[in-house]
Amino acid sequence: METNKIYRKSTCPWGKKAISLMDKKNISYEDHIFESKEDELQFKDKHNVKTTPQVFLKGSRIGGFTDLAKNLGEEISEEKTTTSEKSYRPIIAVFAVSVLLSIVTAPNLMNLMGYFLVILSCLKLMDLNSFQGSFSNYDLLAKKIPFYGYLYPFLELGAGLGFLSGKATIIVATFSIIVGLVGGYSIFKAVYIDKLDLNCACVGGNTKVPLGIVSFSENAIMAVMGTLLLV
Repeated sequence: METNKIYRKSTCPWGKKAISLMDKKNISYEDHIFESKEDELQFKDKHNVKTTPQVFLKGSRIGGFTDLAKNLGEEISEEKTTTSEKSYRPIIAVFAVSVLLSIVTAPNLMNLMGYFLVILSCLKLMDLNSFQGSFSNYDLLAKKIPFYGYLYPFLELGAGLGFLSGKATIIVATFSIIVGLVGGYSIFKAVYIDKLDLNCACVGGNTKVPLGIVSFSENAIMAVMGTLLLV
C-alpha cells in the first residue's frame, strides 16, 4: 500500500503549512526532512522538480502546499497566495535608507557601503536558521561548509562596521573581495547556468526577493569596494 509522504526542509514555511494541513485533515503521512542540501538536490533531480516541499498522496506526486490545498478542497486566502509573490521592494528599501543615512552623516561610498551591510546583517540575524537554509540553496561555500551560512551575517556586520569606522581596512577589504567574488559567481551559476528559480537571502531567509541581477550586483559592488579600499 502506497503511503502519503511530505519531503521538505526543516526551515521551509510552506513545508510547515503542508504539515499543518495534513494534520488538520487527519491524513497520516511520513515526514521526510532533507538531511542535507545534497539530499534535497538529489530528490529534485530524481523527480524533475525545482522547489520543495513536495507532497505524495497514495504514491502520486501532488506538488507543493498550494497544490495540496487544491487537491484536498481547502480554500487558500488571498493573503496566503500573495506571500509567494516576489518583489524587489525589501532590497530597495534597505538601499534607500542606507543612502539617506550616508547623506545626513558623511556622504561617501564607504559610509554608504557600511550602512548597507550593517542593515542587511541585522535582517539576516533576525532569523538565522531561515537565512542559513535559504542561503545554502545557492551559495557554493555555504553548500560545502554549512556553518558558513550561520557565520556570514556576523562577518557582514563586521565588514559594515569596518567600512564605517575606517579601521582594519585590509581585513575588511579582503573579506569584501572574497565574499563578493564567491557570492557573485554562486548567484551567476544558480540563475544563469543551472536556471534555478530561487529567492535571495540577502534581506533574510523568509523574504521573496528574486535571486538575480540585483543580488549579483550587490556582490559585485562588495568586490569592487574591497578592491578600492585596498588601493
